Amino acid sequence: MKKFIGLTLVIFVNGIFLQTAIGEESQTALVPLPSVDDFTRGEDGWGVGLGLGIEYESAYEGSDEFELEVDPAGAVQWRNGDDIYYWAGTALGWRGLRSQTWFFDAAVAFPFEEGREESDSEDGRLDGLGDVDGSTELVLQARRAFASDWRYWLDGRLIASEDGSLGIFGVGRRFGDQTDGTGSELGVVLVFHDSDYANRDFGINSEQSANSGLDETDLGGGFRSIGLNYTFRYFMSDNWQVFGEALYEHFSSDVRDSPIARSDYEAEVGVGAIYVF
Repeated sequence: MKKFIGLTLVIFVNGIFLQTAIGEESQTALVPLPSVDDFTRGEDGWGVGLGLGIEYESAYEGSDEFELEVDPAGAVQWRNGDDIYYWAGTALGWRGLRSQTWFFDAAVAFPFEEGREESDSEDGRLDGLGDVDGSTELVLQARRAFASDWRYWLDGRLIASEDGSLGIFGVGRRFGDQTDGTGSELGVVLVFHDSDYANRDFGINSEQSANSGLDETDLGGGFRSIGLNYTFRYFMSDNWQVFGEALYEHFSSDVRDSPIARSDYEAEVGVGAIYVF
C-alpha cells in the first residue's frame, strides 16, 4: 500500500509543475530525456547542478521493510558539442550523442557505502549473514531512438564488477515536447544477472547458513526481474529544478525462492530539488 501512496505523490507533484515547465523557454539538452540530466543549458563549457533528494525505498534487495533516505543530487559537467564529461556523486563518466539517435554512456562508479549490512533489517532478517562490501563498478549504456525526437527508444546497460555482472534491457517512451531534458518518461525493463551477482544479493553459503539458520542457497545466472520506471524533471524557475522517480521491480521465481527475498518485489519512490548554476 505504501508504494502506491508514494507513486500517487510523484504523479501529484508532476501535475503541479507541468504548467510551470510548459512556460519555460526550452534549451537543447544532449538528449531530451528526464533520466539523462544535463545542466549545461545547451552550451559548451561547465554545467553544475547541486541539490538533495529524498527516497522511500526497500531497505535492501528483496526486503519487505522500507526506509527513508536523504542523498545528494546533481553533477558537475563539462560539455563539448555532443559530448559531456561528468562527476556525479561517486561516479566519473562520459556520455555522448551520435547520429542524433544513438546515445552512449560509460562511467566508473566507486562504492560510497557498504552494499548490505546486517543492520539494514530492523526485524533481524539479515542476522548471521554478515555484511556485503560495496565494489567499484563499470557501467556501460547504449540507447537507440526510433527518431530524432526521442519519443521512443531501446536501452541496453551492463554493470560489471568483481562481484559479477548485471544486464538491463528496456524500451521507453518520453512525454512532453520540451528539448531541455525536462518532462517525464516511462520505461519497461528486463534484468538479468550472472551467478556471482545473484549470489551476492540472494545467495547463502554454508557459513552464513550455520550462523543464520537459513537454508543454504546457491543461485545460477539468468533472468532476475521485470520492472517499471517512471521519471520526471521540471524547472520551477530559471535555476531551480525538481525531479522524481518511481521504480517497481518484480523478482523472478528463482530469486523469490531465496530466504533473503522476503518480498516478491523491490520498490522505490524519490523526489528532490536541484539548483542549476
